[in-house]
Amino acid sequence: MFALVSPESIQLPAGAVVRLPATWSEYQRLCEQRGDGTLPRLKYRPGEVLLMAPLPVHGRDANLIADIVKALLDHQEQDYDAFTPVTMTLPEISGLEPDYCFYIQNWQAISGKTRIDWQQDPPPDLVIEVDVTSFSDVQDYLPFRVPEIWLYKQQQLLMYQFQPEGYQRVSHSQFFPDFDLPGILTRCVQIAYDRNSSAAIRDLKQWLVAQG
Repeated sequence: MFALVSPESIQLPAGAVVRLPATWSEYQRLCEQRGDGTLPRLKYRPGEVLLMAPLPVHGRDANLIADIVKALLDHQEQDYDAFTPVTMTLPEISGLEPDYCFYIQNWQAISGKTRIDWQQDPPPDLVIEVDVTSFSDVQDYLPFRVPEIWLYKQQQLLMYQFQPEGYQRVSHSQFFPDFDLPGILTRCVQIAYDRNSSAAIRDLKQWLVAQG
């Protein structure tokens, strides 16, 4: 199947990434053309738009990582809000669709809201991106100043934190400083692939209880 992007139709084979020159208005038209669906994924950078059709493994890994975050937050008795899908936009500057995002420290700022004003409301505290097709770039989030980004790529968890000059890779999450997150994720992924995702999360919760 060939990629097709036209005013009448958008068709991409699974795993395809298409990069096109585009204005902000053209990006908005593509979003409108897609309607209420979530595919293809769309990203806007000044002067270009990227379209991506994720593979099934993309969604499975993203949901597993999000479930791990939820289990850790619940263990810490930490309130939060989580969103997926969500489109983050700054007119003429950026349009992004993270795989998952969490409001942790700032959950009260968006509590009860049905829409988020990305020019006024705080950004998510944590964004999760799964990159199977080289579609993700953590630096794309600079305009939003997201405090922390997790990028899962080639079966490796890479964590980044915001700095004015660009995102810097770190070894520990500011939200879970006492946990070996790469180790936890590796174990959960192994169980999920050997059995299923629910077994992986049950194992994690049992381990957390045992840690006290």
